[in-house]
Amino acid sequence: MADLLSIIIAVVVVLIVVGIAAVFVGIYNRFFSLKNSAEATLGQVKVAMKKRLDMIEQLLGAVKSYAAFEKETLEKVTAMRASVARAGPGDLNEVERESRTILGRLLAVAESYPDLKTSQTVQDLMTAVRGVEDEIARQRYTYNNISQQFNTMTDTIPSNLVAGILGLAKLQYLEFGEEIERPPTIAF
Repeated sequence: MADLLSIIIAVVVVLIVVGIAAVFVGIYNRFFSLKNSAEATLGQVKVAMKKRLDMIEQLLGAVKSYAAFEKETLEKVTAMRASVARAGPGDLNEVERESRTILGRLLAVAESYPDLKTSQTVQDLMTAVRGVEDEIARQRYTYNNISQQFNTMTDTIPSNLVAGILGLAKLQYLEFGEEIERPPTIAF
Protein backbone atom coordinates (compact mmCIF):
# COMPACT_ATOMS: atom_id res chain seq x y z
CA MET A 1 0.00 0.00 0.00
CA ALA A 2 2.86 2.39 0.86
CA ASP A 3 4.49 1.61 -2.49
CA LEU A 4 1.26 2.40 -4.32
CA LEU A 5 0.93 5.72 -2.45
CA SER A 6 4.55 6.60 -3.33
CA ILE A 7 3.91 5.81 -6.99
CA ILE A 8 0.74 7.93 -7.03
CA ILE A 9 2.57 10.85 -5.39
CA ALA A 10 5.46 10.50 -7.86
CA VAL A 11 3.05 10.42 -10.82
CA VAL A 12 1.19 13.50 -9.50
CA VAL A 13 4.48 15.38 -9.00
CA VAL A 14 5.65 14.42 -12.50
CA LEU A 15 2.31 15.54 -13.99
CA ILE A 16 2.52 18.86 -12.14
CA VAL A 17 6.09 19.42 -13.35
CA VAL A 18 5.13 18.47 -16.91
CA GLY A 19 2.09 20.78 -16.70
CA ILE A 20 4.20 23.70 -15.45
CA ALA A 21 6.78 23.04 -18.17
CA ALA A 22 4.03 22.91 -20.82
CA VAL A 23 2.59 26.24 -19.61
CA PHE A 24 6.09 27.78 -19.61
CA VAL A 25 6.77 26.55 -23.15
CA GLY A 26 3.38 27.79 -24.35
CA ILE A 27 3.96 31.26 -22.88
CA TYR A 28 7.54 31.31 -24.19
CA ASN A 29 6.30 30.45 -27.70
CA ARG A 30 3.58 33.12 -27.54
CA PHE A 31 6.10 35.79 -26.50
CA PHE A 32 8.43 34.97 -29.36
CA SER A 33 5.60 34.64 -31.85
CA LEU A 34 4.48 38.16 -30.92
CA LYS A 35 8.07 39.44 -30.95
CA ASN A 36 8.64 38.03 -34.44
CA SER A 37 5.33 39.44 -35.67
CA ALA A 38 6.25 42.86 -34.25
CA GLU A 39 9.65 42.77 -35.96
CA ALA A 40 8.08 41.75 -39.29
CA THR A 41 5.47 44.49 -39.06
CA LEU A 42 8.10 47.05 -38.06
CA GLY A 43 10.00 45.97 -41.17
CA GLN A 44 6.90 46.72 -43.26
CA VAL A 45 6.64 50.17 -41.66
CA LYS A 46 10.28 50.79 -42.58
CA VAL A 47 9.68 49.71 -46.18
CA ALA A 48 6.68 52.04 -46.44
CA MET A 49 8.64 54.91 -44.90
CA LYS A 50 11.45 54.34 -47.40
CA LYS A 51 8.88 54.42 -50.20
CA ARG A 52 7.56 57.72 -48.85
CA LEU A 53 11.07 59.17 -48.68
CA ASP A 54 11.75 57.99 -52.24
CA MET A 55 8.61 59.78 -53.37
CA ILE A 56 9.62 62.90 -51.48
CA GLU A 57 12.94 62.80 -53.37
CA GLN A 58 11.04 62.47 -56.65
CA LEU A 59 8.73 65.33 -55.68
CA LEU A 60 11.77 67.44 -54.81
CA GLY A 61 13.05 66.78 -58.31
CA ALA A 62 9.73 67.77 -59.87
CA VAL A 63 9.38 70.88 -57.69
CA LYS A 64 12.94 72.18 -57.84
CA SER A 65 12.47 73.68 -61.28
CA TYR A 66 9.63 75.79 -59.87
CA ALA A 67 10.97 76.67 -56.45
CA ALA A 68 14.39 76.84 -54.92
CA PHE A 69 14.65 73.95 -52.50
CA GLU A 70 17.89 73.96 -50.65
CA LYS A 71 20.37 71.16 -51.17
CA GLU A 72 20.14 70.57 -47.43
CA THR A 73 16.56 69.28 -47.81
CA LEU A 74 17.59 66.63 -50.33
CA GLU A 75 20.55 65.63 -48.18
CA LYS A 76 18.25 65.36 -45.16
CA VAL A 77 15.83 63.10 -47.05
CA THR A 78 18.73 60.93 -48.23
CA ALA A 79 20.08 60.65 -44.67
CA MET A 80 16.64 59.81 -43.27
CA ARG A 81 16.19 57.10 -45.90
CA ALA A 82 19.53 55.55 -44.94
CA SER A 83 18.65 55.68 -41.22
CA VAL A 84 15.29 53.90 -41.59
CA ALA A 85 16.87 50.45 -41.99
CA ARG A 86 18.56 50.52 -38.59
CA ALA A 87 15.90 52.58 -36.81
CA GLY A 88 13.97 51.35 -33.81
CA PRO A 89 10.42 52.48 -33.00
CA GLY A 90 11.61 55.67 -31.25
CA ASP A 91 13.85 56.59 -34.18
CA LEU A 92 11.02 55.93 -36.64
CA ASN A 93 8.85 58.36 -34.70
CA GLU A 94 11.46 61.06 -35.37
CA VAL A 95 11.88 60.12 -39.05
CA GLU A 96 8.10 60.24 -39.39
CA ARG A 97 7.94 63.74 -37.91
CA GLU A 98 10.75 65.08 -40.11
CA SER A 99 9.47 63.49 -43.32
CA ARG A 100 5.98 64.86 -42.67
CA THR A 101 7.43 68.35 -42.26
CA ILE A 102 9.28 68.13 -45.59
CA LEU A 103 6.24 66.63 -47.33
CA GLY A 104 4.09 69.46 -45.98
CA ARG A 105 6.52 72.03 -47.38
CA LEU A 106 6.49 70.28 -50.76
CA LEU A 107 2.69 70.28 -50.82
CA ALA A 108 2.62 73.98 -50.00
CA VAL A 109 4.99 74.70 -52.90
CA ALA A 110 2.90 72.56 -55.26
CA GLU A 111 -0.21 74.52 -54.25
CA SER A 112 1.56 77.79 -55.09
CA TYR A 113 2.35 76.86 -58.70
CA PRO A 114 -0.66 76.03 -60.92
CA ASP A 115 1.54 74.48 -63.62
CA LEU A 116 3.14 72.21 -61.06
CA LYS A 117 -0.21 71.33 -59.57
CA THR A 118 -1.49 70.06 -62.90
CA SER A 119 1.69 68.19 -63.84
CA GLN A 120 0.89 64.52 -64.46
CA THR A 121 4.14 63.46 -62.75
CA VAL A 122 3.28 65.42 -59.61
CA GLN A 123 -0.31 64.12 -59.62
CA ASP A 124 0.91 60.53 -59.99
CA LEU A 125 3.39 61.00 -57.15
CA MET A 126 0.70 62.52 -54.92
CA THR A 127 -1.58 59.54 -55.60
CA ALA A 128 1.28 57.18 -54.73
CA VAL A 129 2.00 59.15 -51.54
CA ARG A 130 -1.66 58.75 -50.49
CA GLY A 131 -1.32 54.99 -50.91
CA VAL A 132 1.89 54.90 -48.88
CA GLU A 133 0.30 57.03 -46.14
CA ASP A 134 -2.52 54.47 -45.86
CA GLU A 135 0.00 51.62 -45.80
CA ILE A 136 2.02 53.26 -43.01
CA ALA A 137 -1.15 53.83 -40.99
CA ARG A 138 -2.23 50.17 -41.38
CA GLN A 139 1.19 48.77 -40.50
CA ARG A 140 1.55 51.14 -37.53
CA TYR A 141 -1.86 50.03 -36.24
CA THR A 142 -0.89 46.37 -36.61
CA TYR A 143 2.50 46.89 -34.91
CA ASN A 144 0.92 48.73 -31.99
CA ASN A 145 -1.71 45.98 -31.54
CA ILE A 146 0.99 43.31 -31.46
CA SER A 147 3.02 45.43 -29.03
CA GLN A 148 -0.02 45.83 -26.80
CA GLN A 149 -0.50 42.05 -26.65
CA PHE A 150 3.18 41.51 -25.90
CA ASN A 151 3.22 44.26 -23.25
CA THR A 152 0.04 42.92 -21.63
CA MET A 153 1.70 39.53 -21.34
CA THR A 154 4.70 41.13 -19.61
CA ASP A 155 2.31 42.65 -17.05
CA THR A 156 -0.03 39.74 -16.31
CA ILE A 157 0.37 36.54 -14.30
CA PRO A 158 1.73 33.93 -15.11
CA SER A 159 3.31 35.26 -18.30
CA ASN A 160 5.03 38.09 -16.41
CA LEU A 161 6.96 35.44 -14.48
CA VAL A 162 8.19 33.94 -17.75
CA ALA A 163 9.04 37.43 -19.05
CA GLY A 164 11.04 38.10 -15.89
CA ILE A 165 12.93 34.82 -16.19
CA LEU A 166 13.71 35.51 -19.85
CA GLY A 167 14.50 39.18 -19.26
CA LEU A 168 11.93 40.38 -21.80
CA ALA A 169 11.22 44.10 -21.86
CA LYS A 170 8.10 45.81 -23.14
CA LEU A 171 7.98 46.81 -26.80
CA GLN A 172 7.92 50.49 -27.64
CA TYR A 173 4.87 51.77 -29.49
CA LEU A 174 5.01 53.70 -32.73
CA GLU A 175 3.63 57.04 -31.62
CA PHE A 176 3.73 59.44 -34.52
CA GLY A 177 2.20 62.29 -32.56
CA GLU A 178 -1.24 63.79 -32.75
CA GLU A 179 -0.47 66.31 -35.49
CA ILE A 180 1.13 63.54 -37.54
CA GLU A 181 -1.73 61.09 -37.19
CA ARG A 182 -3.62 63.21 -39.69
CA PRO A 183 -2.18 62.50 -43.12
CA PRO A 184 -1.22 65.61 -45.04
CA THR A 185 -3.92 66.90 -47.33
CA ILE A 186 -3.02 65.77 -50.81
CA ALA A 187 -5.57 67.17 -53.23
CA PHE A 188 -5.32 68.91 -56.57
